[in-house]
Amino acid sequence: MTHPPKSSAAPPPAGPTGAAGIPGIPAQPHGRPAPPAPPARRTAFAEGAERLRAAATTEPGRLRIIGAVLALLVLAFGAVTAWQTGTRSAAADDVLHRSQPLSFGAAGIYRSLADANTAASSAFLAGGQENPKSRDQYEKDIREAAAGLVTAAANAEPGSAAEATVVRLNRLLPEYKGLVERARTYNRQGYPVGGAYLRYADEKMQKHMLPAAQTLYTTENRRLDADYGDATPYPWAAIALGVLALAALGWAQHRVYRRTHRVLNRGLVAATAATTAALLWLVVGHAVARSGLDGSYAHGIRSLTVLHEARIAALKARGNENLSLVARGADTVTVAGQTYDAHYYDFDKDMAVLRKALTEAARLADDDAGSAPVTLAQGDTAVWQRRHAAARAEDENGNYQQALDKVIGAKGATAECFDGVARGLDRAIGHERAEFRKAAGDGRDALAWLPGGAAALAVLGAAGAVAGIGRRLSEYR
Repeated sequence: MTHPPKSSAAPPPAGPTGAAGIPGIPAQPHGRPAPPAPPARRTAFAEGAERLRAAATTEPGRLRIIGAVLALLVLAFGAVTAWQTGTRSAAADDVLHRSQPLSFGAAGIYRSLADANTAASSAFLAGGQENPKSRDQYEKDIREAAAGLVTAAANAEPGSAAEATVVRLNRLLPEYKGLVERARTYNRQGYPVGGAYLRYADEKMQKHMLPAAQTLYTTENRRLDADYGDATPYPWAAIALGVLALAALGWAQHRVYRRTHRVLNRGLVAATAATTAALLWLVVGHAVARSGLDGSYAHGIRSLTVLHEARIAALKARGNENLSLVARGADTVTVAGQTYDAHYYDFDKDMAVLRKALTEAARLADDDAGSAPVTLAQGDTAVWQRRHAAARAEDENGNYQQALDKVIGAKGATAECFDGVARGLDRAIGHERAEFRKAAGDGRDALAWLPGGAAALAVLGAAGAVAGIGRRLSEYR
């Protein structure tokens, strides 16, 4: 019997068809196919979005979403309101208790230095009959300037321009005082070199110390303006969120009414009332605060600035009037080809500044208590100019003693006019500063409770919104 020939080819591999002969399924023990691979797991965000879409297809799910959105909107409104009004309240407090007092103190440093210079020249003119009042005034001004520099140094930012200015003034002040003491010593002994020392001291004051004090005053005024800028802008973000929260609450109540025909939902009504109260408090409170702060600037800061300018101009004019007699024509200035006594020339410029500043101060004064002392200062200024013209005529005619009597004499001298101008300006400054404090204090007080009150009302509003939606959800259980 013939058998077919055996094939020498190897049997096909079991890989592609598997042990069971099923294509695509790898071989397994005992011939069983492998289970299919599990699908890839979705991200948590995708699963959350899916659950949210599923919840939104049912009324309870939609109510839960609405309640969460309402609560978040009301809380966001409260948080932004507390933040914005808190920063404005802090800036208003800085205006009242920090930047304005520092600006006033910087002006006081300038005024004290200029007054010390004037008092030193007045005492020098008296010679051996030095007036104790002038000497005491000089010492008082030096002490006040030193104390003002200590305060300015304590409040200056480390490494700032203000700190550098204070350091410079602290270095110059004892140098100036030393020059004045030398001038007094030589003057009492009858040596003419005393006048040279006094003129050198005046030069140090006019060219170095007063410009540095003016720089410090300008720096502090910029800080004051910055605090006003932080305290007065409208809190638009908080107002917008408040309006949005009220609109969402109104829509939610209208939706509930359409579906249930119930006019009021107590929780949503309470949330609306709390949000409305917070929004009204925000708008009205900020309007009152802004009005007070704007008033404190318009009727306080602007008036104080002009009055300080007038006070400084009066001091500089008085100093130049005295120094014109100390120098006795030694200091000259050439203008348009014509030579003038330098101190008389500067006196005329200072008096022009004084008259202009007094006119502006009278215009800015908003009541009789503020305008009356300015009017008196204007009258004293007019008399001062007439008396100065008489003294100047005597000096130019070579009558030095008669000119000196008309400047520092006991009666009918320009010193009386200067003292009257100084008293009037000091009264006006005191009145305007009191007006500033009242207006700025009212503005700050209008914001004092707003941050905490708005936050509390927002929490109540969010709780009301959750409670109102929760009441509707309970109807589905």
